Amino acid sequence: MKHLVAVERTSDVEITVTRQFNGPARLVFRAWSEPELFRQWWVPPSFGMTLLSCEMDVRTGGTYRLVFKHPAVEEPMAFFGRYTDVVPHSRIVWTNEESPEVVISTVTLEEQAGTTRLTMTERYPSKQALDEALANGSSGTGAAGEQFGLLDEVLAAMGAT
Repeated sequence: MKHLVAVERTSDVEITVTRQFNGPARLVFRAWSEPELFRQWWVPPSFGMTLLSCEMDVRTGGTYRLVFKHPAVEEPMAFFGRYTDVVPHSRIVWTNEESPEVVISTVTLEEQAGTTRLTMTERYPSKQALDEALANGSSGTGAAGEQFGLLDEVLAAMGAT
């Protein structure tokens, strides 16, 4: 079954993405927290980028660092931050610290009869910062449909139905 991605600007500084996944929250959480699984779905082909490295210590107080290479940019790009709240199988909160305007991302997982409802929220420090992210496509929500389609494939390979 194909699930739709809903993207909504929920305030001047916040955007929210929701989607249902076939499979239990424990598998969805694993796909978000284990680097070897995360690498398989986080960078959609339409981005034209390669994920060179993926370091993730998904626990409260842990850190992450993702390094990407795009053919049009000479130097690799690094995205990094800290996990500020991790509750296995239900919640991951992290900071995006690669720019002075720190964005806080939150993923919550709610299991219902073998499926999982994922809600991802990005909270920007100002209305202007969110407006700019939406205008230049740097918001993480832009490729959610493609990313989550890849996540469906990962979950299916993990045994989700």
